[in-house]
Amino acid sequence: MVVDKPAGLTSHDVVARVRRLAGTRRVGHAGTLDPMATGVLLVGVGRATRLLGHLALHDKDYLATMRLGVTTSTDDAQGEPLARTAAHHVGVADVVAVMKAFTGEIEQRPPAVSAIKVDGVRAYTRARSGEDVVLAVRRVTVTRFEATAFRPDAELGVLDVDVEVTCSSGTYIRALARDVGTALGVGGHLAALRRTRVGAFDLSAARTLPELETAFTLTPLDAVAASAFARRDLDAEQALAVSHGAKLSASGIEGEPVAAFGPDGALVALLEDRGEIARALAVFVG
Repeated sequence: MVVDKPAGLTSHDVVARVRRLAGTRRVGHAGTLDPMATGVLLVGVGRATRLLGHLALHDKDYLATMRLGVTTSTDDAQGEPLARTAAHHVGVADVVAVMKAFTGEIEQRPPAVSAIKVDGVRAYTRARSGEDVVLAVRRVTVTRFEATAFRPDAELGVLDVDVEVTCSSGTYIRALARDVGTALGVGGHLAALRRTRVGAFDLSAARTLPELETAFTLTPLDAVAASAFARRDLDAEQALAVSHGAKLSASGIEGEPVAAFGPDGALVALLEDRGEIARALAVFVG
């Protein structure tokens, strides 16, 4: 299901609600949203939990607000303010120019307060215990990073910039706001965030928790896989072989998983090409 996560809840809170509604603990989510963030959260129930890690790797769309002029301990509005520098006078052209530098394939340092593990311990646990956490940079892709509105506030000394972002999995919008502010010399943090799309699934398919309380329905796994991945149709012999762990000839689609369906239209497995062989990333029958 596609849940429109409300502000104030963690992604795990949403999973807990769905577990109660579904009557099973076998529930997970794809792509964590911080408590302050809202929008598209993919939630899987039962067999669909095996698909979530692959769905999370798809690109994503966000609507966000960067507040320039204030840095925080978490790089977003949930953290403690660390420094203030008047930014309401910063020029629009300057902001746009800096944003262009963070478009394309870039190196990004994740926020210290994040779920990334360092020697088996979450970075946010280390940071909150007082440890100085500096995570390694990673390469991410920001396909679109466009400003849609500028709102200077002379009283607060800040400049709020509304932006639209399309990016690869693993990109931190908090880090974009932080780095834009740093590049402008005034600091910055993420003031608001709404995820509008994960791969093939956007807000048009999302339902709120109150709506799910009223009518709890799931999108069939077969339909999800068909929407999210390239398709390969198997004959009965191939479907049986894959369900028992056999490898097939390559699908001819490199660099992305392929959803393999049996003659009855049911999802059999998610396949990945490795040279001339297609191996199963996850099997959903048998």
